[in-house]
Amino acid sequence: MNNLTVCHPFADPAFDELFRGFFRPVRAGKDEASFKMDVTEKDNAYVVKAEIPGVAKEDIQVSIEGNQVTIGADVKREADAGDGKRPLHRERFHGSVRRSFTLPADLDEAASNARYENGVLELTLAKKPALAGRKLTIQ
Repeated sequence: MNNLTVCHPFADPAFDELFRGFFRPVRAGKDEASFKMDVTEKDNAYVVKAEIPGVAKEDIQVSIEGNQVTIGADVKREADAGDGKRPLHRERFHGSVRRSFTLPADLDEAASNARYENGVLELTLAKKPALAGRKLTIQ
């Protein structure tokens, strides 16, 4: 008895992966940078941990507007030492990096806090308490 096998070239995983790769985001250049972060939720707050190594805490900005958070940092290049040294190869990023994200609940800016230690920025973003509903009197 003969077994027939139907060949679908578009169903081949290798073929699918080839075309799927065309739609992946491509980095614009080697000078573009970002930072990695984790966001977790507690009962009354969100905790954000962002890795921003090699940046002074004075060069980090955090802004909160409603439920949107923006983290930015200015990464500065070290000044070249003039003692006859010349750079042969540079890969380290310098410039500005920014990330914005939206959380499900509005945030209380006054009750939130930030801490930066060992290249990790930790934000504790307090949720605004839910407003109690009020009953309307029917007249």
